Amino acid sequence: MKKIGLCFFISCCAVSCYAQQWEVGGAAGGSFLPGVSATGSVGSATAGFKTGPTFGGYFGQNLYNHLSGEVRYEFMKSDLRLSSGGTEATFSGQAHLLHYDLIFHTNKAEARTQFFAAIGGGIKVFQGTGKEQAYQPLSQFGYFTRTRSLKPMASIGGGVKFALSEKIYMRVEARDFITMFPKEIITPAPGVKFGSLLHDIVPMIGISYEY
Repeated sequence: MKKIGLCFFISCCAVSCYAQQWEVGGAAGGSFLPGVSATGSVGSATAGFKTGPTFGGYFGQNLYNHLSGEVRYEFMKSDLRLSSGGTEATFSGQAHLLHYDLIFHTNKAEARTQFFAAIGGGIKVFQGTGKEQAYQPLSQFGYFTRTRSLKPMASIGGGVKFALSEKIYMRVEARDFITMFPKEIITPAPGVKFGSLLHDIVPMIGISYEY
């Protein structure tokens, strides 16, 4: 995992090493995952992850007047969850995201206010960190596991960025991180079928410094 992340970071930086303006920043927000359906002869449930905090950082370059590129990392507190008929089962978990995004600005890079759209991709590592037990509520639908699962990820979103001073900017944005559902982490019970696509909606507020 460390080797993959390092190679990804180096290659993304190399693509845009000719940029004249650089930006480094951090952001915080929340992760909202609607989950996927879990259906079988035993009934239906929802499988997914609980809402939790998100923290991250980014390093970018202004490539052209209306285009930037940035490497981003986010950490999510993302507990596993199964729910059905008012019953809920949970398991401690977290996720790590590493991706490269292209940022399309409505105004030039030096403008004090910029609306932007973002699109990119990378990887998301899901991790179950709880203690496995012999009995788990809603085990007729699925099982929580203390393991990891790496999934390719698409990143789309947008927001607004505005200057607080000559070099300091605030950014308000929302992202949708899209992956296949990590069935290695929440494993379907025999005869139960899970939905395949997982959307992770993440609103964030960040502060950055340009130089």
